Amino acid sequence: MGKIIISENVTLDGVVQDPTGDEDTGRGSWFTWIGEQDRAAWAEVEHEEALGAEALLMGRLTYAYFLRRGWPSRTGEWADRLRSLPKYVVSSSAVSGWDTTTVLTGIDEVAKLKEEVSGEIIVYGSGRLVHDLIEHDLADELRLMTYPVVVGAGRRLFPETSGVKPARLIGTRAVGDSLALLTYAMR
Repeated sequence: MGKIIISENVTLDGVVQDPTGDEDTGRGSWFTWIGEQDRAAWAEVEHEEALGAEALLMGRLTYAYFLRRGWPSRTGEWADRLRSLPKYVVSSSAVSGWDTTTVLTGIDEVAKLKEEVSGEIIVYGSGRLVHDLIEHDLADELRLMTYPVVVGAGRRLFPETSGVKPARLIGTRAVGDSLALLTYAMR
């Protein structure tokens, strides 16, 4: 059985929206507020995570973001690893761009995927999908790369849920000089 890992970049106040400023929200680009040394440390952690993954799971918008950012044609070990992983996209329509992509049409298919894959299934971004995974108790772990900025408004990682969703802190790690990676087991 697979383990669904939600891996998110998040601000101190829980905002996940517009980290690179692509959405032109006026409160975006908070990802760029860290220095090059911190960005390099972040990339190292993300590369490590990809090396431990068996598959990637994304929503359609996050998948399109990866395509816009040129990940299918990037070079380097991290890009090579992401390219080699099977990718699953939850979408009601077809997607294209990466050779190793399968479309899943709903949360029931995600539950089946979890049964079929052995190892870590990493979820990047994908706010709506993350909400559904937490709501349906399919998420096993949260890895929150926390940025030292308060945005004050925007989509947050945790919108309303049907009830309390307990988590247990299982790890903390300083990343560079200003980031914190907080890891929680769900349930």
